Amino acid sequence: MLSTLAFSSTTRNWVLPSVPLGSEFKCSTRLRFHVSATGNRSVFPSDTVGTDGTAPLIKEDGRVGSGAIDGGNGRVGSKFERKRLMNDMVSDELEVLWDDGFAEESVKDYLDISRKMIKPDGGPPRWFCPVACGRPIKGSPLLLFLPGMDGVGLGLLLHHKPLGRVFEVRCMHIPVYDRTPFEGLVKFVENILVLEHAFSPNRPIYLVGDSLGGCLALAVAARNPTIDLMLVLVNPATSFGKSQLQPSFPILEALPDELHFTVPYLLSFIMGDPMKMALVNVEKGLPPAQKLEQLSRSLTSLLPRLSALADIIPKETLVWKLKLLKAAAAYANSRLHAVKSEVLLLASGKDNMLPSGAEAQRLSTSLQNCQVRYFKDNGHTLLLEDGIHLLTVIKATNMYRRSSRHDYVSDFIPPSMAEFKEAFDESNGLFRLATSPVMFSTLEDGKIVRGLSGVPNEGPVLLIGYHMLLGLELSGLVEAFLREKKVIVRGVAHPLMFSDNFENSLTEFSRIDQLKVFGASPVSASNLFKLLATKSYVLLYPGGAREALHRKGEEYKLFWPEQPEFVRMAARFGATIVPFGVVGEDDVGQLALDYNDLTSIPIFRDRIKEMNQKNVKLRTDAQGEVANEDLYFPAVLPKFPGRFYYLFGKPIETKGRVDELKEREKANVVYLQVRSEIESMISYLLKKREEDPYRGLIERTVYRAISAPVDDIPTFEP
Repeated sequence: MLSTLAFSSTTRNWVLPSVPLGSEFKCSTRLRFHVSATGNRSVFPSDTVGTDGTAPLIKEDGRVGSGAIDGGNGRVGSKFERKRLMNDMVSDELEVLWDDGFAEESVKDYLDISRKMIKPDGGPPRWFCPVACGRPIKGSPLLLFLPGMDGVGLGLLLHHKPLGRVFEVRCMHIPVYDRTPFEGLVKFVENILVLEHAFSPNRPIYLVGDSLGGCLALAVAARNPTIDLMLVLVNPATSFGKSQLQPSFPILEALPDELHFTVPYLLSFIMGDPMKMALVNVEKGLPPAQKLEQLSRSLTSLLPRLSALADIIPKETLVWKLKLLKAAAAYANSRLHAVKSEVLLLASGKDNMLPSGAEAQRLSTSLQNCQVRYFKDNGHTLLLEDGIHLLTVIKATNMYRRSSRHDYVSDFIPPSMAEFKEAFDESNGLFRLATSPVMFSTLEDGKIVRGLSGVPNEGPVLLIGYHMLLGLELSGLVEAFLREKKVIVRGVAHPLMFSDNFENSLTEFSRIDQLKVFGASPVSASNLFKLLATKSYVLLYPGGAREALHRKGEEYKLFWPEQPEFVRMAARFGATIVPFGVVGEDDVGQLALDYNDLTSIPIFRDRIKEMNQKNVKLRTDAQGEVANEDLYFPAVLPKFPGRFYYLFGKPIETKGRVDELKEREKANVVYLQVRSEIESMISYLLKKREEDPYRGLIERTVYRAISAPVDDIPTFEP
């Protein structure tokens, strides 16, 4: 297996590692690459270059093997060559539930690989491209990783494979004995930014800065406001002045060399949580005894390797890096006002090195466009610990884009298998067990069958249904389509979920974030147009927020406007309309305080009014109860859970009917047909669920323990 020391294969024919401008880089003493101050690179041939002109393969131990290497993550000397290489990149989009390889490597690998990278070579900082990143999809933006105090550049090790599918990834390496001052590091990063921006002025550049790298990212962004930069800051060291490390300067300088071997063990507990690091390799969903056994083995193999930190950060380097941190924090803090870039700030709740939680609050008010996600159980080395998937967080905050503006359709990245397991087996596992969703669908001949075989296998498909209280049905529906049909259902949701006010109110990774990862986009005519144009499966609730936030006694009542627009939109693209009904909310919860109750209490009435004044108003042309879409948070009392039942009706074809359904009256006929079928399906399910011998949680639990997993529990006969 190639190590991260080799250069990634992202295009064909060339290997061009990224090295500092104006410097020379030796590759296994066989090939030398030189980059002039203008960015031109010359390759000096050696006796290992094959007769066909291909370069040798660099292996993990530095030896040279056979085969061509390409280095699409490197730079070439002309715009024509650059364009050709970009066109050679993988053009296929990612499939649903793609294997992202997340966390296949761990902190043990980080320490083992670091031993090979820290050998003194007298060189200045340089860029390297992890082989594990592979080839990104066509049009992927550039991502530059700026390391923390260790300087190795392997802080994204757990994330190389998933990030490498949607980014061109390059990592900054600062040799152990390099003493480049902070201003020099800023200029070093600027050099590549200017070059990349010249090649692709409309493509954003991502700077992922970890600790010290966070200060570096902020400094570079402040100095380059005209370059489209996206910043991801992980526990940035801008709070170094309040750190517990600062008073330790004199102690570290006076510490005898023979005692320096103790420092790595101390640093390991200050910088990160060894337990969280060890959990990375522990398989999810195991019984407690097996999980404990795997955790014990992981810890046993990890702890002896911590001594490698003494080589990664020897005494003189540690003292230098602490001084560098101080300078970096002062430099970045003095220029926060000049940062115009979008910023995603990831903060740890158990950071023993920096007060990252409090610093996140400060930066969120100091920076012009900043989102925060807080991870309360993680330490300083957040990206090397269990519980965070960086690509997932970037997707969930709508920070991923391939052009100047984020597009909810073209920039959408399908969920990976790791994200699926995390969402439905871990985060949503208990709710799924409690509600045991049952899916039924209707075949062309009208027969109702269990499963989704009655739903078309090809899009575009428009799913039109009833919105249960708080959207409780969403996770079960999305999961069922992924498990059975390997299809992602793209829901269109209230714009509040995507507004700046709502984003800024979030701290921890939430259920709303999870919905975005699985395809939610703001409801609008343009988004619906683009989704249907790309033959997607689209989930639309005509009842909207009024239906999902209904009042007491309004369970299973539809609140639809008299506007058949979705019918005409479906006909324009020949989409198949599939109506569906769902019941079960009354089996899991009961409204204690609804909108009417809360607005009768002055303090809650004022809060609801204030919240809705800031929100985007929908259906301003509607009248009556359906126009009352004030958002609020109802009080719900949980019940001993029953079961969720879904029924998808007979598909309604609109292909070839675009001229017919342009007429409002004929479109309204289809609209009323869809509504009537949904009401009939809800009535059918309410009646038939009484025949289900496993409607109750106890009955299902006993059956599951004896006979079958959750997906195979019997129900009523349709």
